[in-house]
Amino acid sequence: MWAHTPWQGRFLPHPLGPDERLRAYASWCNAVEGNTTFYATPDARTVASWARQTGEDFGFLLKLPRTVTHERRLAGGEAELRAFLDAIDPLGPRVAALWVQLPGSFGPGDLPALAAFLRTLPRTHRVAVEVRHPAFFTQERAARLLEGVLRGARAEWVPFDTTVLFAERPVTDAEREAWTRKPRLPRRTRALTDRPFVRYIGRDDAERTAEGWRPWIEVFRTWLREGRSPTMFIHTPDNADALALARRFHDEVRAGLPELEPLPEPMPAAPPTLF
Repeated sequence: MWAHTPWQGRFLPHPLGPDERLRAYASWCNAVEGNTTFYATPDARTVASWARQTGEDFGFLLKLPRTVTHERRLAGGEAELRAFLDAIDPLGPRVAALWVQLPGSFGPGDLPALAAFLRTLPRTHRVAVEVRHPAFFTQERAARLLEGVLRGARAEWVPFDTTVLFAERPVTDAEREAWTRKPRLPRRTRALTDRPFVRYIGRDDAERTAEGWRPWIEVFRTWLREGRSPTMFIHTPDNADALALARRFHDEVRAGLPELEPLPEPMPAAPPTLF
């Protein structure tokens, strides 16, 4: 995502070589979703580049391979899981959490498989689980059972807030595409651990996106006052303004919590001029 074309020359310097793009992104945001690891386990050179371009306080939320979560449904993918864990090991503390995103068909009846799988993961890594089956959001018993499994493994439940996306009919091509691909689920604001992760997608209109995240502002302030360290990932359907919006969200949280450290100034997209 740090190579997103609309950001180049606008938020990030352009041109930049592949081994510099993440460094530029990391000057804007201190965490990133590792979605590419869902499709392929990165090779040693790639992981070394990620480590070289980021400090140890940068966080990767790395999605487990789809062979493990979707094709094997958490059973029988030991070799693929081990290869993945070995590959990301050089990132060390930069691995904010292992992201277990489960398919929409993975429901309450599959919780024993999830519990067994979580017991196999190394305790050296935090774990964050994203579910998409409607029962976990609409049935209290199903939610309680899932929370019990996650608490037993000290794992977090990652909500994906799409309520603003689906609040009104889409008006752009990217919004129309997002309507066909993103889950339509209720907002969930309950944290299970000291490191909550939230995924939020708004609209291609920046002001509508900011209006939609208002409920999260006080949630994040509350979590911070409780001593938690939450992470918010901001998306829009086209992601054109996502970098600026992520920093805006941080600033709005900080406006009511001045002890929260400001983000550092990002790398300029263009060299300074004399005039």
